[in-house]
Amino acid sequence: MSSRNSDLSVPSDLAEEGTRLLRICNACRYCEGYCAVFPALERRFTFTEQDLNYLANLCHDCGECYYACQYAPPHEFALNLPKTLAAVRKETYQKYAWPGVLAGLFRRTGLALVLSAGVIPALFVLLTLLFTEPAVMFSAHSVAEGSFYQVISHTVMTASFSMVGLYVLAALGMGLKSFWRETGEPWSAFLNPGVFGQALSEALRLRYLDGAGEGCAYPGDLPSQARRWFHHLTFYGFLLTFAATTLAAIYHNLLGLEAPYPFLSAPVILGTAGGVGLLLGPIGLLWLKRNRNQELSDPGQSSLDVTFLALLFLISLTGFLLLVFRETAAMGIMLAAHLGLVLGLFVTMPYGKFVHGFYRFAALVRNAVEKQREQKSSAK
Repeated sequence: MSSRNSDLSVPSDLAEEGTRLLRICNACRYCEGYCAVFPALERRFTFTEQDLNYLANLCHDCGECYYACQYAPPHEFALNLPKTLAAVRKETYQKYAWPGVLAGLFRRTGLALVLSAGVIPALFVLLTLLFTEPAVMFSAHSVAEGSFYQVISHTVMTASFSMVGLYVLAALGMGLKSFWRETGEPWSAFLNPGVFGQALSEALRLRYLDGAGEGCAYPGDLPSQARRWFHHLTFYGFLLTFAATTLAAIYHNLLGLEAPYPFLSAPVILGTAGGVGLLLGPIGLLWLKRNRNQELSDPGQSSLDVTFLALLFLISLTGFLLLVFRETAAMGIMLAAHLGLVLGLFVTMPYGKFVHGFYRFAALVRNAVEKQREQKSSAK
């Protein structure tokens, strides 16, 4: 079996519906000021499946265009662009997944959640119990003793997460390679400092969750910045926790300082700030999703969202519980549970909602390439 899914296509009925809607939008052009999708589609006269895949990943799913559309249901055109592009986006995740044999996890979101939040953490806890003396596992430890590594050695932690991390990077890299190859643009365009910097700025600011400036029609028909801010909390919370982990590695390997660290140390401060973001952000996004107009949502895409957000919340929650109980007899179990959930997230990263960040960023880069090309053409 091939390790790539380049032979897979968006189902023909979904592709036909997508191109039908794009043609109507291209003729109307009322929503061109809302996000990057509409100027991008206006650069095209026809729409291939590759164009549809690109535009679907460029879409930020804010819903503003639906409420502004004169052709939305109950009009006979029944134009529902957010829902259709969400469905296409989910199909592209499966198409670009590597290796292809695991692409089915995008459809089996329940199985992915059981694996990431249940099976993998449970196995990690079980192995910790088997290979750690009960007197160590269930004893209270002083933070000055390097107690985390008494329960699970630094070698085991480093080896397990390094192997999984390398696999995840390879899988995500292969998916990104497939996505970019399908755009027809060279890698030199992707790495162009000007367009790369523009796309990075738009991604870090969540530029296209602004709508027309007042926010997006999410969860209802009134503009709101709520989704943008909850996304910021989630994204920057993740980055802060990653920074905390990186700094802890520097402390251990370069400074010879073993975890756990004092409450006012840089790794704990960064991890706590990131943990707060990963509690509030996912809760807020789940609340918005629950209250959103379901006519705009694709069930498969929504399942991916909920699975990912729930896992982030559980990781943050167990991280805080570990911080609170790290000097008690519950520390060993809390440490194993927290690390098991983190490992579960890592293992399933290439087959869940996490991939959307890579493909959306690549779509933003391509959009910047097209805008630069357009500007150069106009200047001649």
